This record gives sequence, structure tokens and C-alpha cells, in this order.
Amino acid sequence: MAERKDVITRLKRIEGQIKGIQKMVESEQFCGDILIQIAAARSALNSTGGLILENYIKNCLGDNSKGAIEEKDLDKLVDIMLQYTKQN
Repeated sequence: MAERKDVITRLKRIEGQIKGIQKMVESEQFCGDILIQIAAARSALNSTGGLILENYIKNCLGDNSKGAIEEKDLDKLVDIMLQYTKQN
């Protein structure tokens, strides 16, 4: 599945960004630069989450033989979206 490969590639890139941020903190680099890198990693993670959500909608909800999405499936999607968009 091409989507899975794309997601894994993105997650590995984010992992590299996080390791880079850790090194920046360890080497006591300028806080502003660290915050910029954190924002970039957060954006990449949000983008990847959006891709996973899109795939879920298309592949899991769209994989319905009846042609209509059941209410329980919509409720599950709403729960997932609320958790995904929850701000800490």
C-alpha cells in the first residue's frame, strides 16, 4: 500500500527532526531556533495525521458494501476527529 509507505517515510523524517531537536537542546543552542524546529516537527506530525485521517475516511468508511455510512461509523469518525484535534 503506497499510503502506508508514505506515512512511514514521513514518520521517520519526523523522528529525525525530533532527534535533531534533542541534540540542539543538549548543545544548548538558541531557544528561538529550537522553538522553530519544534514548530516544524509539530506541523509535519499534523500533516501526517491528516494523511492518516484522510486514508481512514477513504479506506475504512468508504469500504462499505451498502453504499451508505452507518451512524455508528460516523460517530466513531467524529470521536477520532475530536481526539485528533484536541489541543493540550
